Amino acid sequence: MIQPLYRLFIELTNRKWTSIILKKFAQSKTSRFIIPSFAKVYKLNQNEMEKPLQEYTTLHDLFIRTLKKDLRNIDKTPDSVVSPVDAVIEDVGLIKESSDIYVKEKTYSIREMLGNDRLLEKYIGGSYMILYLSPSHYHRIHSPVDGTVTNQWTLGSRSYPVNKLGLKYGVRTLAKNYRVITEVITDKGHVAIVKVGAMFVNSIETTHTGTELAKGEEIAYFSFGSTVVLLFERNTFELENSIVTPKEIKVGEKLGILKK
Repeated sequence: MIQPLYRLFIELTNRKWTSIILKKFAQSKTSRFIIPSFAKVYKLNQNEMEKPLQEYTTLHDLFIRTLKKDLRNIDKTPDSVVSPVDAVIEDVGLIKESSDIYVKEKTYSIREMLGNDRLLEKYIGGSYMILYLSPSHYHRIHSPVDGTVTNQWTLGSRSYPVNKLGLKYGVRTLAKNYRVITEVITDKGHVAIVKVGAMFVNSIETTHTGTELAKGEEIAYFSFGSTVVLLFERNTFELENSIVTPKEIKVGEKLGILKK
């Protein structure tokens, strides 16, 4: 009973006009009046912010805030993979031969997520990791590896919630939502960084220029809480032993290593 009601509510509210209204409000000067309550409700860590709370003139500015310089330490272990975001690691696992992954009692297709059969083959039998960003998290996205961007593309048009309810009751949210996919080649193999849009707000802005990426370098930002899915070419990724899901993690902390 819950699932159809949840889906009906999302379908009725997740329309172009609602996205436009929410985006315009978040970018308006009027939105500054709810910044203090937003910070309180979501328990934002104001000590980490580059600016004091009162200096953010819109809710959008707060969403895409930067942090104080050198606040995040980037793991320097050779061949390490680091977290691209402040987030909760919701799931880690293997990509099945059918291209499916199983998350929160639902099956998702990596084929549908990537939308490119030519690139899919290398990820079959590889690893995936799902990192969920709540509205309270820092929304900047950083490169998890050193490497070279070989391809970047955008898929989807609308976005459904990617929180726990969205993953459980939504319709293929991780593979269907608006998403920007960046594929990177490293010395050990390929990594796909799938940036998945959240409900109402599809804004995923890329900030890197050129093709060379340094581990820990900023590459994009979300305008609201969302999800990053990391896909690793088969036989190239080894998970850090200390990681047990769900796990809070910060930008630059070690997720594992690339091997070949």
